[in-house]
Formats: sequence, C-alpha cells, structure tokens
Amino acid sequence: MHLRPSRPMRAVAAGAVALALVLTGCTSEETFSYTPPAQVDQPLPDDTSAQLQAAVENAMQKVGATGAIVGVWVPWSGTWVTGLGTQSVENTTPVTKDMSFRIANTTRIMTCEVLYALADEGTVELDAAVPEYVSGVADLTDVTLLDLCNGTSGIGSSEAAVRGMWQNTPERVWAPLELAAYGLGAGLTEPHTTYRDSDAGYLLLGQALERASGMTASELIAKYVAHPLQLEHTSLPAPAPATPGDDPLSGNYLNAVEGGGYDCTAPVDITKVSSSTGFTNSGAVSTIGDLGRFIQAAAREGLREGAEPSQFAKPLPVSAKADSWYQVTGGAYMVGPLIGQHGWTPGYASAAYADPETGFTVAVVLNNSASGGSVAAYLAWELAAIASKAPAAEGQTAPEFGLPFTADKYHAVISDLNVCATPPAAG
Repeated sequence: MHLRPSRPMRAVAAGAVALALVLTGCTSEETFSYTPPAQVDQPLPDDTSAQLQAAVENAMQKVGATGAIVGVWVPWSGTWVTGLGTQSVENTTPVTKDMSFRIANTTRIMTCEVLYALADEGTVELDAAVPEYVSGVADLTDVTLLDLCNGTSGIGSSEAAVRGMWQNTPERVWAPLELAAYGLGAGLTEPHTTYRDSDAGYLLLGQALERASGMTASELIAKYVAHPLQLEHTSLPAPAPATPGDDPLSGNYLNAVEGGGYDCTAPVDITKVSSSTGFTNSGAVSTIGDLGRFIQAAAREGLREGAEPSQFAKPLPVSAKADSWYQVTGGAYMVGPLIGQHGWTPGYASAAYADPETGFTVAVVLNNSASGGSVAAYLAWELAAIASKAPAAEGQTAPEFGLPFTADKYHAVISDLNVCATPPAAG
C-alpha cells in the first residue's frame, strides 16, 4: 500500500528572529510558515570564541586546509560567524564569511525535502518502486524512493571508484546513472532495514524526482528549498563546469606522497568543477549563513508536532559498531540531540548540525577534501560541545541542553590525524 503523507510542506524564513513569518509559495494555494527560535543578537563571549577559533585552526593545520568558514548560533548566548585563513598557500587573500562553497552531503537532506514535497502534492508516492521512475535498474524492484532517501536501499557507494577521476578531470560532466553505476556495481544488500551509506542512492533519487515532476533537479531544489526558504545564495548549479558562486572559497585537494600522507605544501586547486560530480547527493552550493539557516529549519521542521510521516521519526544505527546516540534516516544523521549531515566533495569538507528543540546550530567548511568528510563532522561536533557551554546572555536562560560527547574527545581525534606527510630529515 502506498504511503500518502498528509503533512504540509516545510520551509524556512530568512532570519533567526522571534516572530513567525509567513511566505507565499509558488502558487496562491501554497503557504509556507516557520517560527524560528529567538536568537540573541550579539557575539558569543570572547573566551568561547577563542576556544572555537583554536579548534578550527587545529583542524586546518592537521588536514592541510588553508581556509575555513564557520557559523555557530547559540540562541540563548550569541553567534560566531567568521572566515579563517587564506584561499591557498600561494593566494593569500583572506577567507571571508560571505564566500560560497559546495556543501557536499547536506545536499542529501535537500533532495529528501523535495521528495516529501512532491509526495505531499501527490506527484510521487514514498513507497513507489525505483524502476517506476528510473530506467535500467530492474534489480531495484524491491527498493522504494523512501529507501533511497533513508539510506536503506542496499546500494553501494560510487565514491571510492571515481574519486581519482573527479580529481583528474574535474570539468567532466557525468550522467547521474553513469555515476551511480559504480555504486550499483558494488553489489546489493537486503533493503529496508539496515543503513548503507550510498551516494548512488541519492543520485538515483534525483533522477526519479526529475522524471516524476518534469523538472530538473536544479529547478526542484530552487522551488522547494531555496526560493520559499529565502536562501538567496543556495542552489544546485547546472552541470557546466563552474566555480561555486561569484565569490567562492577556493577548493583544494592534496597529492599523495610515497610512503604515506599527503603533500600539504602544494594543494591543487579544484574550485571549478561540474556539479554533476555530486548532483543530488553532494552538488549544491551555499554560503555559511544560508547553510546554517537551512539546517536549523530542516531539523526543526522535520520533527515538528503533527508531521505525518515524520522525516526523522525512525532512525537506524549508522553501523553495528556505532554509539547508540549516532543514528541516521531521512538523508540526515542524528548525533545525540543534533540533526544534520557531513561529507566531502572535490575541494571541500563540510558539516552542518542543529538541535530541533532549541535551534542551536553549527556549520563549517574546510577548503581541502584530502581527508574526506569525517574530519568536518569531528570538527562540527567539537565546536558544538564547546558552544553548548556558552553562558546565557543577560536576561536569557540557558535551556537544559547537553551532548553525549565532549569537545576534548573530538579535539583528540582530529589532533591524531596524520594527513600531512612528514618531510624527510635533512642530511
């Protein structure tokens, strides 16, 4: 039996303010409303900001990133939004908070938002079989569109097979099914009940949504995410090779060194890439302000009272060995009370997480993809642990908000990374 969700479409207003904003959508019958949390309009305390900056600079040094952009929003205390470092070793232009970048796997949540929006409209059904909308995948007759969103399709990942090709030919335009084929070729596991990280699944979901709607994925994310949410600097670009916006953070990767590690003294610029390398898995671009606003609202609306079905209601363990507080569903990870995503795309590693109850939000991007996406997650979690201890501003009361890990834990994990190769001894 097909699931027919009854919930209204989700959307985000532009500012983190106390008043509810009502936005008119793409037709006269569509009304979008979102009540963001009240946000103290002042910087975080100096000692908190200093701890945050030290954590980011440590991660930059450990993974060979020359630049980073960070946003931390603590509704009861203040904000810290900044750019750190420079564009590259040779280009010493300072990084600013307004630069744009590829947001990597947070695109997955946007793609799932489109799925639910089209299901709300009756354009698709969540439990429709994938071959109803995607040709050439007859083996997926038992896999649903919701499985693709939740990561329960059993499909493998394409990433390992194509990483070298992305770096060697960044301007190549990929067909989604061509790229997904590498993940399909990794073999299938039983669908529905176990999570398996699969970029290929989100590529196929994007194709299915395009076919069902008659719109491109870029148009879908614009209509159902960027435009109604007033994310002025967020989009899924066309496939033609381009930088992520007119004022981009430079994207870089590192060449491996014989004997282990990477050459951090000579990052390779890969700012100009075809968005087809990520498509509806990791191809969207944004700024730190837009990214923070999106993830805050996505987390809050995904769990709002009365949502049927809820996007995040039935999370699964990330793996059999994962901590009980680390789960996944709906295109997002649940990390204790936080909901968000992390990952990498050529040139960038990023993460964005928010608490649906308080609106507490952390977003970060590093301009080097050599170490993959885990380091962005570890850094976001370290920053969250630091910021969660920020004292309440005058007249405010800090909520009961805690995390199942400490800043020291992930600072140590990052500090133990050995991305940069040790130079040979002189002599």
